[in-house]
Amino acid sequence: MAIIECDAASFNPRDVLECGQIFRFYPFEEGYKVFSNNKACYVYTRGDRTFIECDDKDYFYKFFDLGRDYAAIIEKAKGFNVPLLTRGATLGAGLRLLNQNAEEMIYSFIISQNNNIPRIKGIIERICSALGEEKEFLGEKYRAFPTSAALATKPAEFYKALGAGYRDAYLAATSRRIAEEGIERLYPLPTPALKKELTGYTGIGPKVADCISLFGFGRRESFPVDTWIEKLYREDFGGTLKDRNKINAYFTDLFGEDAGYMQQYLFYAKRENM
Repeated sequence: MAIIECDAASFNPRDVLECGQIFRFYPFEEGYKVFSNNKACYVYTRGDRTFIECDDKDYFYKFFDLGRDYAAIIEKAKGFNVPLLTRGATLGAGLRLLNQNAEEMIYSFIISQNNNIPRIKGIIERICSALGEEKEFLGEKYRAFPTSAALATKPAEFYKALGAGYRDAYLAATSRRIAEEGIERLYPLPTPALKKELTGYTGIGPKVADCISLFGFGRRESFPVDTWIEKLYREDFGGTLKDRNKINAYFTDLFGEDAGYMQQYLFYAKRENM
């Protein structure tokens, strides 16, 4: 078992895990058990240090983006002189953007649309229990996130029975396509082209494509627009646009290559009612 140790001021597990970018985790002892693809870790904070216990040190070092200087990003956020953003970056200094498995993000965010966090987590967990490879971590068994090949073996009715609702057809169709084609061709695409290609998959609209781009492909210039972002756009930026695509363009033009980080700080500040 490997242990990664870092400064708790720059990595707050609660803030990282409970901000909507990941769904496979649960409270465990002093912190959380976290699952990604076919791997697991235990993350917790003691005093001024955060610890990650895992079987794959390299994987989780990258997963939690530990090689990035977030102090510099926080200073950039403050430089925009937007009160909500400054508060979010200051009080959410322990936030980090995760580098997650792209295929897992495609299916997870298809499930996430028009849904709430407990239901999303439940649907994903039932799919993993039914189709994922059995693994073990810290003496407990868990299921890996299923491969596209495994997901593609099931019809829409299977996913409906697991609670996916109307997203059942999306999961069935997209998993079949990815099982046949793979997604390797997506990785080198420029971000606008990646977003366009993602929206060509059944069940992926612009907002879901932005989430997948940001959390699954590491495109930090992506800026998902949901109801929280619409609310803060009106209330904190004095915005008048109604179309989410135009609101997205407003923020990506404003924040540029760091838009994804700014989105998380803004979301954090608004959600926490700071």
